[in-house]
Amino acid sequence: MSENCTHNCSSCGSNCSSRKSESMLKAPHKESNIKKVIGVVSGKGGVGKSLTTAMLASFAKSKGLSVGIMDADVTGPSIPHAFGVHEHATGSEKGIDTVLSPSGIQLMSMNLLLEEETMPVVWRGMIISGTVMQFWTDVIWKDLDLLFIDMPPGTGDVPLTVFQSIPLSGIVIVTTPQDLVEMVVTKAVNMADMMGVPVLGIVENMSYLHCPDCGKKIEMFGPSKVERIAKEFGIPAIARLPLDPKIAEYVDNGRIEDYDCSAFADIFKEIEKAKRFDEK
Repeated sequence: MSENCTHNCSSCGSNCSSRKSESMLKAPHKESNIKKVIGVVSGKGGVGKSLTTAMLASFAKSKGLSVGIMDADVTGPSIPHAFGVHEHATGSEKGIDTVLSPSGIQLMSMNLLLEEETMPVVWRGMIISGTVMQFWTDVIWKDLDLLFIDMPPGTGDVPLTVFQSIPLSGIVIVTTPQDLVEMVVTKAVNMADMMGVPVLGIVENMSYLHCPDCGKKIEMFGPSKVERIAKEFGIPAIARLPLDPKIAEYVDNGRIEDYDCSAFADIFKEIEKAKRFDEK
């Protein structure tokens, strides 16, 4: 234990002996049934984390699994729009009900609770973290094989709350090919290691584009680094997503479920091998 310890583990990322002796995991809603929880994280914003979450969930759904997405990016929610969902979530004294995507993916997001989607959420970190925990404890997730959590970037309040309070089966890291990628991935890997959560895969978004004339694969930001980084950190699976205008078109039109998500096949295999909720 650090000599500067305040004994408030909720605001600390240190992996000390005191933390190990007391679990901070919270139980989900009593009517929820969830087999695995997968976090989707990034060390910085703007890398396509929400896109990756939506595509991973769509791929899992296409394999016949029951899937949900918790949009934990409370101040920048984008998951409902990608699925074309604009209705309001409802609930009762029992709890809050999810909203279904066209294919039946269960969704919960701040945008499903606001009167207007364009209203800003101007809250401090503690309130935002509390809202995310309500998405876990007050929302009824019905018979899920997989719950994906789309986390805000970085290693701040919300990611720390999720890592400490929700039993993650693993995480998927999202990045881009620029030179700072190694530092960004290192931060995410180190946080996962501190919290004892396995890294199941890494996604390199905007990895390349196909020339519309000759079909040649062009790596706009230089050669891909994802395979070397995955090997260096022992990350078992990778996915490379192209810079494809069709992806933006599908997201803008709320049809991300219709896009070909087969690039995530290897990562999905690692998710299938990850521990279940009841094996924690």
